Amino acid sequence: MGTFKQLEYEVVRDRKGNVLTVCNMENVLSMRVHTGDNIVIAPSQTLNDDEYQMLRQAALRAVTATGVVGECNIQFCLDPRAGVLRDRDQRPACRARARSRKATGYPLAYVAAKLALGYTLPELKNRITGVTTACFEPALDYVVVKLPRWDLDKFDRADRRLGPSMKSVGEVMGIGASFPEALSKAVRMSDPRADLVPPAAPRPVAAILSDLGSPTPEILFRILEGLRAGIDPETIARTSWVDRWFVDCLAEIERVHRELEGVADGAIGLDLLRRAKELGLSDRAIGRAARLDEEEVRRRRLAAGVRPRVRMIDTLAGEWPARTNYLYFTYRADADDVRPMAEGS
Repeated sequence: MGTFKQLEYEVVRDRKGNVLTVCNMENVLSMRVHTGDNIVIAPSQTLNDDEYQMLRQAALRAVTATGVVGECNIQFCLDPRAGVLRDRDQRPACRARARSRKATGYPLAYVAAKLALGYTLPELKNRITGVTTACFEPALDYVVVKLPRWDLDKFDRADRRLGPSMKSVGEVMGIGASFPEALSKAVRMSDPRADLVPPAAPRPVAAILSDLGSPTPEILFRILEGLRAGIDPETIARTSWVDRWFVDCLAEIERVHRELEGVADGAIGLDLLRRAKELGLSDRAIGRAARLDEEEVRRRRLAAGVRPRVRMIDTLAGEWPARTNYLYFTYRADADDVRPMAEGS
């Protein structure tokens, strides 16, 4: 099942047959890992337009054929190489609802309840955007990453390998302007002591490839370790069944981290510092790589004007003015969407 991508669509439909997709999500670790243990990104990143439209239309037809009124989560498995598509699961409600609602700002529970009472999608106003009806499909100009949280260290005899059986005890969500930025945020939220960086001294290549073939909660760090050890990204993608696009994103983090380790006397250039922050690296991670104190990195960053900007969750992709109180920080912006309040106000 490793060749199959695992994708999800959140769909709503009313009693008159109006139907739309609220959100589509992609599982980074493919079909061989339970979606509850998978790293999930919204919107999907590795589908071409034909594949995306095929899955979207399949989701709309499935909901229409089963007569769903309300909200429904549909999971597909797709093998792009063979052109094989399977409808893996269709559920009227699941934990993906909360994830989709947070990712898009679309009030799924509210809309589903109103649809059950007999309202139609054009009759309901989207209370998050304030300017569209519930019949308007969200369009995201940002990236959301869901990262599971495991507590397997508490159990000495626990099998750490991830597979079709769910083992996570919770999840965190990172929002950013790119996949590396959102993923780095999620890693730190899952474990405040962790940073998404490669190890200083990688293990032998054979040991790394063995771990890549049997994913564990440390799979992201094993990919970074493989890149640091000089393993070709294509080999990593083929061994781990993680799409090459995601491996290349992690390769950019490894490349910048290596450049930080190579600076002389902690003299980090402005361009390198900005690139590191845009990839989601914390001041702590930058300081450790460049042999600087975390506070010194922060002082230099602020003096150079490298600051995070406040962006608004814009599910309208700029088509209408957004009116939402959902905000996130990113270094991949040059202005604030919302002016910060004065200190003490």
